[in-house]
Amino acid sequence: MTTTTTAPAPGIAKVETSAVETSGRDNRAGWLFSAPFLILYGLFLVGPVLVGLVISFFNTATVKNDLGEFVAFENYTAVLGNVDFWKSMWHSTLFTLLTVPFLVVLPLVAAVLASRISRNRWFFRIAFFAPYVVPSASVALIFAFLYAPQIGLFAQGFDAVGLTAPDFLGSTNGAWLAVTILTVWWTFGFNFVLYTAALQDIPEDTYEAAAIDGASAWQQMRSITVPLLRPTIGLVLLLQILASLKVFDQIFILLQGGPNLTTRPVIQYIYDTGFTTYRGGYAAAATMVYFLILVAISAVWMFATRRRGADA
Repeated sequence: MTTTTTAPAPGIAKVETSAVETSGRDNRAGWLFSAPFLILYGLFLVGPVLVGLVISFFNTATVKNDLGEFVAFENYTAVLGNVDFWKSMWHSTLFTLLTVPFLVVLPLVAAVLASRISRNRWFFRIAFFAPYVVPSASVALIFAFLYAPQIGLFAQGFDAVGLTAPDFLGSTNGAWLAVTILTVWWTFGFNFVLYTAALQDIPEDTYEAAAIDGASAWQQMRSITVPLLRPTIGLVLLLQILASLKVFDQIFILLQGGPNLTTRPVIQYIYDTGFTTYRGGYAAAATMVYFLILVAISAVWMFATRRRGADA
């Protein structure tokens, strides 16, 4: 029995070789264009994380040049057993619980209302987004003046209606109310833009068909807008939780973690430990613990998202 082998046609072989060469050139071009970002990402993000991981195993002092004595996991044991660390972690969590619901729901409502305006829609979009571009220090100083007792705008407004203004800067409850109002006003615009971009992908024909069928604006919101925006809502929720857990600027500038450190978030605790008491190794260990908490939250969200997508 004779076996014959059919060789590929020369034209087909040339096409396959050309496709492989083109793919290789595209990969090299992609890496070349990505190189500036990857270099900066490695130098200013991955590099510091690795350095902090190394420092966390040493008794490093931020006022000395050397790493200090190798202490293995003693810094981590000290962090996990420190009541002040967990108090500051609770403060960050409380801030997240206070701000996230407002910063997920209110921008969605504003984006829907702005999308239904037929004239001067650009003005409302700019007005909602504008506070987000103001630096945190400027926002904190503006609100410090607004919250000032007796002479502040809020105090005068309460006096005008015969009420006593809350002690925004001198009491714990007032401080949390103050920083929540500040944060919602300041960061509102970012989520508003995300929702606005997602709303533009929903065809107008869908709303027109629903209106013809007699659906009210509320029914359209509940049955069309929210279901189609569910992936965006999930993304905004995750980003807002992570951003709120990383709060530092506004609390530090406005309150310095006060009164009596009752609003000090975990990042300020790490900052105070590393640059006030100069315990660099301990601060690095606290940073790693906090980093793992954020990674765990992101991992849970990704797992839940993939599982929901598989079920769908």
